Amino acid sequence: MTRPFVNWSRSLSFTPAEYVEAADEDEVRALVSRARETGRTIRPVGSGHSSSPLVRTDGILLNLDRMAGVISDDGDLATAWAGTKLKALGEGLYDAGLAMDNLGDVDYQSIAGATATGTHGTGVRFGNLATQLVGLRLVTGTGQTLDIGRDDNPDLLPAVRLSLGALGVITQVTLDVQPRYELRRRAWCAPLSWTLDHLAELQHTNRNMDFYWYPRSDQTQVRTMNRADEEGTDRRGWYLTQTQADDRLRDVEVGPTHHTIPRSRDLRFEEIEYMLPAEAFAACFAEVRRRIMQRHRRVVGWRVLVRTIAADDIWLSNAYGRATMTIACLQNVDLPHEDYFRDMEAVFRQYGGRPHWGKKHWLTARELRPLYPRWDDFQRLRRRLDPDGVFLSPDLATLLEEA
Repeated sequence: MTRPFVNWSRSLSFTPAEYVEAADEDEVRALVSRARETGRTIRPVGSGHSSSPLVRTDGILLNLDRMAGVISDDGDLATAWAGTKLKALGEGLYDAGLAMDNLGDVDYQSIAGATATGTHGTGVRFGNLATQLVGLRLVTGTGQTLDIGRDDNPDLLPAVRLSLGALGVITQVTLDVQPRYELRRRAWCAPLSWTLDHLAELQHTNRNMDFYWYPRSDQTQVRTMNRADEEGTDRRGWYLTQTQADDRLRDVEVGPTHHTIPRSRDLRFEEIEYMLPAEAFAACFAEVRRRIMQRHRRVVGWRVLVRTIAADDIWLSNAYGRATMTIACLQNVDLPHEDYFRDMEAVFRQYGGRPHWGKKHWLTARELRPLYPRWDDFQRLRRRLDPDGVFLSPDLATLLEEA
């Protein structure tokens, strides 16, 4: 069958030649083989939260929602079907007495889609979600199924953990998990100057910490999370006491990780996010703030989000080889965003930023290649696993193939 596809923010819409909801791995292999024989592209799709055109195709759009649920767990590892939504995964792991190490800001993404695009949370000790993958099953462009992990094809793991769906269709993932635990989440408002003055302390003495900056008021909302059985140095109580701030600004929540970390998002928005070398953050943020206040404040209706990610060794990870801080600019879907985002992208690039794969950006392979030391290795592997370009849609070719 076929039907139009519209993503979460409604900024991307297209009608593939065929839309398929695969029920099992055998059906995935058959679809890939058929696409190869007929010269069509096939693109896997998760929840459609991404605002970049990674899934757009005039061929086969493959939905894995029917391949969902936790398959097995043994205390240290848990295996789930690739189409499992993060919310359902959190509940399934919790029922088994387990939890993921960290999560992102929303929970309606599929686990395969979230890891394939570099979804991340925050915390100086935590990498993006893909770093929690220790194994995968992959249907390659030739229809072959590969087990990839510590014991099978371990040399492929740094590439396949985050691959934009360019190496094949992931059907199962195996996660490094831990016994379930609860987090205490706190939030309070403070002037931007105070937040920046205390930023390093807040980041390094709390399990998770991020902040929103609101350009219209020049205020921030600071958010910290720590295990309920441990305490961080969030300074919320100190700040409220010293400033006699309105206690109604206080927000404290205690619960399991899959409830306390993700937030619901009723309003739709567009977003650009870049990952920066941690040492470049201060100068970059100062320029971002200057440009927003001088050029864009009139139209900026949403906030700017700042988070941290630990370095990793994943070839296409935005945090490859360096401690990372991120700056994300959000804008309501009903407000203009392109001029604003393009101006921010120019700043991010000036400071060595790498774009979030699943969000708005305008870079092509020519600009992306110098940002990733293992770029050429990834391209060689992609051509080996998908020699006929079954997964290489025109949009993906723009990202990965230099003209």
